[in-house]
Amino acid sequence: MTPSPASGSPVSSGHLPINGLQMYYEVHGAGAGPPLVLLHGGGSTIDSTYGRILPWFARHRRVIAVEEQAHGRTSDRDAPERFESSADDVDALLTQLGVATADVMGFSNGASVALQLAIRHPARVRRLVFASSMTRRSGAAPAFWDGFAHASLADMPQSLKDAFLAVNPDPQQLRRMFDRDVERMRSFRDVPDADVAGVTIPVLVVSGDRDVPTIEHAVELTRLFPHARLVILPGGHGDYLGEASAPSPGDRAPELTSWLVEQFLDAPA
Repeated sequence: MTPSPASGSPVSSGHLPINGLQMYYEVHGAGAGPPLVLLHGGGSTIDSTYGRILPWFARHRRVIAVEEQAHGRTSDRDAPERFESSADDVDALLTQLGVATADVMGFSNGASVALQLAIRHPARVRRLVFASSMTRRSGAAPAFWDGFAHASLADMPQSLKDAFLAVNPDPQQLRRMFDRDVERMRSFRDVPDADVAGVTIPVLVVSGDRDVPTIEHAVELTRLFPHARLVILPGGHGDYLGEASAPSPGDRAPELTSWLVEQFLDAPA
């Protein structure tokens, strides 16, 4: 039987006080090994990034999914969003959940958060899945960055707006999240190559062949991380996850992607 989003109801969920936030998390599935932590993309929620693929992961392992500052069901605080502070939030959340070590998968902005978690809290991360993100501004086309200069909420995909409002019906909070995300991308700074090369755990770099980050950058990252593998899948940003703004919800891309990720997570050290 093929899992569906409806079969992915969490085993538990709730909020924890984290660094001035009420941070929302969900726990799905079960398993004795290290859990898989899922970090969503910018402008997104757990459901909009991982709703179609999470049930596949939860068949065989415990999955912890979180929503970062100002996103979905997590509150905001009087501080800008930064990948570093979001990584510290995830670290603190895992401490409260009693999770010493985890596998971590981040998509898009969530991959940048996951990378900072591995850099700032290396003992916390066993294996890292770095999906559809970049460590340098040169890793994406100039037009991508130019778009943030005049970004408007009207430009945000309707599917992402709908997903946010489905879990947080306050339109002002939606706008605040959007503004936070835009400001963070305008302030994006390159991650020093030495910091990337210092991540010595196994890393799986994942990208679509028509993604926001260039294929060339994905290849470059596999040479920069000391122990990296690379997967390039057909499609645009998030298509291989079945992300909310991706085409046909009936395709089997999430199943294939989950299998590839799990092969990496379960491979011998």
